Amino acid sequence: MELASYSDSAVRLVNTEEPARGTDTLTSVEAVRALFGPSSQAARRAADADVTRFRSVRARLRAVFTAADAGEATQAVDLLNSLLLEFPVSPQISGHDYLDDEGHPRWHMHLADHPSNATAGYAATAAMGLAFHLTEYGVDRLGLCQAAPCRNAYLDTSTNRSRRYCSDRCATRANVAAYRARKRLETERSAGTGRTAETGRTAETSQEITARTDR
Repeated sequence: MELASYSDSAVRLVNTEEPARGTDTLTSVEAVRALFGPSSQAARRAADADVTRFRSVRARLRAVFTAADAGEATQAVDLLNSLLLEFPVSPQISGHDYLDDEGHPRWHMHLADHPSNATAGYAATAAMGLAFHLTEYGVDRLGLCQAAPCRNAYLDTSTNRSRRYCSDRCATRANVAAYRARKRLETERSAGTGRTAETGRTAETSQEITARTDR
């Protein structure tokens, strides 16, 4: 398994909840198992008690993204370090599932967890994956979607650090909203300019009448 997939685990867990919309899909043990993926043996360890445990870890992971998104790098690192200390893993070199053209293993890093429950296993690999991403690309690569009220977490892998939205859908929605806001402003300015011109003409007419009366 590549390290990127571990960091994606953190994003998937955080995005099971959308606080601004009041939605939460992490409501059952089946939802917990779905986070592991269909082929994961670790999902079999999930029990009803893991729903509450997963929600607790989710809140702590979201706090990491929130701090990073606000530019609070030290706070983000401190929060992530606390997760790493509580849910440790053992890095190992593995060759399973990845073979080259000649059938030889493609050696890669694998994060072996030794959990007492499903939550501990998931939290360990998710936190470590996020830590690898943070140290490799920078704290500013952890973000929250700017298309309100979404606020989903994302990992910025763009070459110019330009990502601001969790998906193309949110990017399009934000662009449309910005365009409509500009058009409303232009209309209001145009209407205001028209009223100013009309007021000027009225004032000019009053001055002409006054001038004729004085004569």
